[in-house]
Amino acid sequence: MDYKISFKERARLSMEQLAKQGPVTLEQARAQAKWLSEVSKSKEKKQRK
Repeated sequence: MDYKISFKERARLSMEQLAKQGPVTLEQARAQAKWLSEVSKSKEKKQRK
């Protein structure tokens, strides 16, 4: 990965990648969020110091 690209260039590349992805329904997003919370290794939220 090229670490010397600008923030704007990185954002443009990200938008291109997102444009290639298919749409996601609200039900799919909720199912993914539920799955992520279940498989999360950290059950406790980290406290800021």
